[in-house]
Amino acid sequence: MEISKKIFKKKDSFLHFKNTGKKSWKVESEKILNFLNKSNYLNTLNDQEKDIILRIKKDLKLLDDSKDNLFLLKNNSIVEFNTYDNESDKIQYLIHRYRYDIFPSTKELYDYPPLVQIEPSSICNFRCVFCFETDKTFTNKKNGHMGTMQLEVFKKIIDQIHNKVQFITLASRGEPLVSKDFNNMLKYTAGKFLNVKINTNASLLNEEKSHAILSSGVKTVVFSADAADEKLYSKLRVNGNLTKTLNNIKKFNEVKNKHYSKAKIITRVSGVKFSSDQNFEDMENFWGSLVDQVAFVDYNPWENNYEKEPNNITTACSDLWRRMFIWWDGKVNPCDVDYKSNLSVGNILNKNVKDLWLSKEYENLRNKHTQKKRSELTPCKSCSVV
Repeated sequence: MEISKKIFKKKDSFLHFKNTGKKSWKVESEKILNFLNKSNYLNTLNDQEKDIILRIKKDLKLLDDSKDNLFLLKNNSIVEFNTYDNESDKIQYLIHRYRYDIFPSTKELYDYPPLVQIEPSSICNFRCVFCFETDKTFTNKKNGHMGTMQLEVFKKIIDQIHNKVQFITLASRGEPLVSKDFNNMLKYTAGKFLNVKINTNASLLNEEKSHAILSSGVKTVVFSADAADEKLYSKLRVNGNLTKTLNNIKKFNEVKNKHYSKAKIITRVSGVKFSSDQNFEDMENFWGSLVDQVAFVDYNPWENNYEKEPNNITTACSDLWRRMFIWWDGKVNPCDVDYKSNLSVGNILNKNVKDLWLSKEYENLRNKHTQKKRSELTPCKSCSVV
């Protein structure tokens, strides 16, 4: 049943992606280039930001999608870009998107990560067959991995990264809507970031949470679903109920259409391509009328990385330059493949985001990877993410 590949490319994790109103990326890139050439806002940028804009303009002029290290906005990014009204927001989005997309290839660092991924909860009500929540050594409460983030810890993180980081994701090892403080967390992020994204299985989504998401200015909400029929859905998302998930998303849309019709939020159903039984055309037909985007992402066999044999992959992991993960208890981790935190670099309760991102511990991990020594790290030695 399992579909696996030797290497999992974070940069190209979409296997299938359908966006309503899809336009040519070349046409959109030309529009963005023209916008930058006419912008007066560029004069207000600092030297680092101006340098990135020059690099963006150079890449956009090439209009070549065959080179890995060029900055080419993909369909999902183009849609995000077009949701911004202000000239300053559009340009800041491009700058931060560039850092997120390109810095993992160029191995560049700024004082803060391009994206911070915050975990409201490590607890999940599902036991998806492709997820590490199936690992009982992880979900056993006695081992200390299970919990939900306190609101004060969340606020501490947001205060540190406001005006420093523009992309945040609320999700990681567990289901974020499990957190009793989820609504207040969203309220505290309102107006502070260009791009707030939520990943949820939608099983706990209700009218109150829908209002919280839509009123806070969340840019993208991803509903995790991998099938278009109840039998396969239940087989993949153990404990899940397709009818309930479907009805919750319909209710979300009702709330949006009635109360937030002008909200520029992007909705996506995204599934993990785990089984040959999954059909993307079926997914489009079933979910397409309910969301803006439908996608399949590549399956990354992360649920047993601590047990797998070492591989011969020496390419550095892109997450070391792309994002920082902060668990519910404040622990900072370089990735979520290491879901039991072997590689933790510290805790937000004792050190701030900037110091942790630039810490010796983080730098040691990056050096191991750039020196092709990921085999000396667990679970890096068995991980396929690059």
